[in-house]
Amino acid sequence: MEKQGSYLTLASRSGGLYKEKGSKFLSFAFPVTSENETQEIILHMKKEYRDARHVCFAYLIGSDKKLSRVSDGGEPRNSAGKPILGEILSKNLTDALVIVVRYFGGTLLGIGGLVHAYKKAAEDALNHADITSRQKCSRFVVRFPYDGIHDVMKIIKTERLIIKNQHIDSICSVELEVPDNREQPVRSELGVLHDIEITRIHN
Repeated sequence: MEKQGSYLTLASRSGGLYKEKGSKFLSFAFPVTSENETQEIILHMKKEYRDARHVCFAYLIGSDKKLSRVSDGGEPRNSAGKPILGEILSKNLTDALVIVVRYFGGTLLGIGGLVHAYKKAAEDALNHADITSRQKCSRFVVRFPYDGIHDVMKIIKTERLIIKNQHIDSICSVELEVPDNREQPVRSELGVLHDIEITRIHN
């Protein structure tokens, strides 16, 4: 169950299978945190299953659930991607990617049949998933001179913050993921350091 200040996502990769009139629908669910990570997984799966007729997917990213995309992978419009996304939404998940690979069995299923098949395949992968609750977070870029790196990293370690990206130079920058309930304390700790700039960015 989703708690206030948290969201539900996948703890690890899972898989499922649905069969209909000779066609096989292999489904895979992945935890993801960015579009770049998502695109890498999709590209890898397309290469791994390049002999399949269709590779369809949907994903939802961010604790605000505002970033989403669907692909019908060559199937009729809205017959694959939207049903897959519907299953992610029905389980109240985010930071989740579901890919369904179809091996054609020789019999056309029609639009309704395809919608049902992709829905059931996505559902099976998510039913096998380990779902976990995570604290809602925001992302910040912290910029500071190199001589302040020890103090910044000490705060990051003490607060157990997640570093999403970093650039170390004469002027350093660190992109951090900060739990929403720790935002003000973290800002206060960092704010007392010399020549530091804190910018909030979108998830």
